[in-house]
Amino acid sequence: MGAAGQPQWAVIVPLKALARSKTRLAQNEGLRSELAFSFVRDVVAAALASPVVVEVIVVTDDQRATAVLRQAGARVISDPPGQGDMNDAIEHGSLAARGRNADVGLAALMSDLPALTSEQLTEALTAAWDIRRSYVPDADGIGTTMLTSRPGVRLAASFGVASADEHFASGARLLELDSTPGLRRDVDTAADLADAVALGVGPATAATLAAEGPFG
Repeated sequence: MGAAGQPQWAVIVPLKALARSKTRLAQNEGLRSELAFSFVRDVVAAALASPVVVEVIVVTDDQRATAVLRQAGARVISDPPGQGDMNDAIEHGSLAARGRNADVGLAALMSDLPALTSEQLTEALTAAWDIRRSYVPDADGIGTTMLTSRPGVRLAASFGVASADEHFASGARLLELDSTPGLRRDVDTAADLADAVALGVGPATAATLAAEGPFG
């Protein structure tokens, strides 16, 4: 626990190359890249603003994202060697976090949650502190937007197709919080983005959408 009696979490955000992100969101590669970049900036900002988060680690080889997110205050590390997937990147980030502080809880957080707020993340992480491993399903109940583990417990991430079922089967507990819709609203399609906008997106995403005009 922190000096003020709060949990201490290291948040790990895996991020693939922006040019290869969000292929279902828009046909224009430049727009997809800008939106993916905006999403991760809002996610990192929300995490950095949470009083229970002591470190944000972004795992990526994207040079543009690296420069900006480091300036924002995140610790950015390169992808693991080889052709690893998201789970390998999360494991890589987990080792980096625990190598610096063995007493932190780990939270793997997806990079495409533009409606996430620091208050929602703080509420979820506070609720997860006493749980060995927990997961938050996406708005459709199929994927996972956040996976957590207590200090000393391995995350054992299984992100991919039907990851909510995978995490449940692995023993992680479902974290149900009605007051954190932004934590569940990942964005893969234009309809998802419209839902996120209705919830209220972060400043980076709002600025990108304003610059691009009507989207859909």
